Amino acid sequence: MSLERLKQRIQRRLHRLYGSRAAECFERLVTLAARYEPELPARKSRWDERDVLLITYADQVRCPGAVPLGCLEQFLADAHLEPLLSTVHLLPFFPWTSDDGFSVVDYRQVDPAVGDWSDVAELGKRYELMFDLVLNHVSSRSAWFKGYLEGREPYTRYFIEVDPAEDVSMVVRPRSLPLLIPVETSRGTRHVWTTFSEDQIDLNFAEPDVLVEMLDVLLFYLRQGARIIRLDAIAYLGKRLGTPCIHLPETHEVVKLMRDLVDELAPGAILLTETNVPHEENISYFGTGDEAHMVYQFALAPLLLEALLSGDATLLARWLAGLAPPPAGCTVLNFTASHDGVGVRPLEGLVPPERFDRFLAAIRARGGHVSTKRNADGTDSPYELNITYFSALAEPDREKGTGTFCRNGPSGATRKTDLSPFHAPSMQVRRFLAGQAVMLALRGIPAVYFHSLVGTPNDTDGVEATGRARSINRRKFTREQLDAMLARRSPQAQVLEGYRSMLAARIAQPAFHPDGDQKVVELPDPGLLGFVRTSPDGRQRILVLLNVSDRLQRVEVGRLTGAAPRRNLLDPAGPVADAFPLASLQAAWLEID
Repeated sequence: MSLERLKQRIQRRLHRLYGSRAAECFERLVTLAARYEPELPARKSRWDERDVLLITYADQVRCPGAVPLGCLEQFLADAHLEPLLSTVHLLPFFPWTSDDGFSVVDYRQVDPAVGDWSDVAELGKRYELMFDLVLNHVSSRSAWFKGYLEGREPYTRYFIEVDPAEDVSMVVRPRSLPLLIPVETSRGTRHVWTTFSEDQIDLNFAEPDVLVEMLDVLLFYLRQGARIIRLDAIAYLGKRLGTPCIHLPETHEVVKLMRDLVDELAPGAILLTETNVPHEENISYFGTGDEAHMVYQFALAPLLLEALLSGDATLLARWLAGLAPPPAGCTVLNFTASHDGVGVRPLEGLVPPERFDRFLAAIRARGGHVSTKRNADGTDSPYELNITYFSALAEPDREKGTGTFCRNGPSGATRKTDLSPFHAPSMQVRRFLAGQAVMLALRGIPAVYFHSLVGTPNDTDGVEATGRARSINRRKFTREQLDAMLARRSPQAQVLEGYRSMLAARIAQPAFHPDGDQKVVELPDPGLLGFVRTSPDGRQRILVLLNVSDRLQRVEVGRLTGAAPRRNLLDPAGPVADAFPLASLQAAWLEID
């Protein structure tokens, strides 16, 4: 696409968004594009089988005398992870006031507590980078919202005022909190829109100025080295009373406009949409291949977890078999854990109510919490599970053990946190790694949360300290604490060692290219899952197997695939037979003829 054609696309999209007001921002966007174009890199290809993302906070690891970003980089090197990871997703590292970074005060600054832009650039010499564009809302203490409160232009138009007498019952709510909050302004009391919390004030994208501002931030992040831009909470961007205010046409039009800019100005960069909703709604952000390059595979985490806990992979296999390939030039991001909880809205229509209730009970029995959302009728329903993926796969009677682990709180005082999973049976480690092996092998790009790499258990102490359920999965470490946790043969050390081995095997297999074909195979037992991955050139095939049952099972590879197994990539020295034995809670990657 030439810059001239980009102008034409921009003009059409702005007209759809703003009608007669489109001219207010057209020339400004053209100027932005011309300014950034010579400064943005072009990449030869978007992705291949070597792509593995690490999701982490910038201050995940702290060391004496070093900035956290540098300490994180050093830990990854010391843990021999550098050659196994292609990209580091730095969760919001900007000045913030709540939600561990997702209430941004200043989009263009690095929080001094974690480092500066030179530290980000240093990390970018070893890894590709992914940044969050938190574009739905800003901190209540941002300069923009302060300008709004003081009545200064253009900020009086940056936020959404609604009369509290208006009917907002149709608005889809991701939280069981008020949608409108009262604030005192220079013009009197106003009620402003807050999708997530009273500290996260929604931006008004009905105003062209807001769109231009955020597109400038998008291009700024690409210039600062981001390969992937995560569009946080993008589904809620458009607001019109009388509608659900989720997935509105204007929201999709904004994503298409961003796609046009990225493809023209930074070829090879990736837009990733974050929409924790049922599957068909989620993949709507591919558009016809003209919106997001990548979407999260949100249904995977809860379906895989439910299969591992229930011992029945039927629902997971059925869902995988029904997945359509992404449009050309698009892919999915597979993950089991992240800074958020495990969303359960993607299970709507996939899991029967009785089985869903048993699933929730299993999570609570392992020390987890179930967060809710507010429905149109005023009732609340489950929205996400707050638990670490490692603790979610523990034996329930082990979660309340006596093991403790000392760590430093925000004030530096030593606190104690229940770390009973340090005494977890090997079954927990096996179950956890088997599930991760499936995630790593699926079509798409895998993303690994830092706490999955090291098998972090529930941070119940963190929940008590913050009063927020999501803190259970957001623990930060000093390097000393992390080294102590990973010493000897602790379950956490076993998880890290197992993960390293799987990653080394994965990134060497052409069949695991994100664009490689995937076909689910029918297996005779509900405790078994199987699918075949094929490299884009057709030269390599891998049969991926998982046994979630409590007994040894044999899989007849030749009957399923018409080919004999050569080797198990997860155990190259192990025996391989056509009637392949699969132990309870074992996964296998069988290279086949």
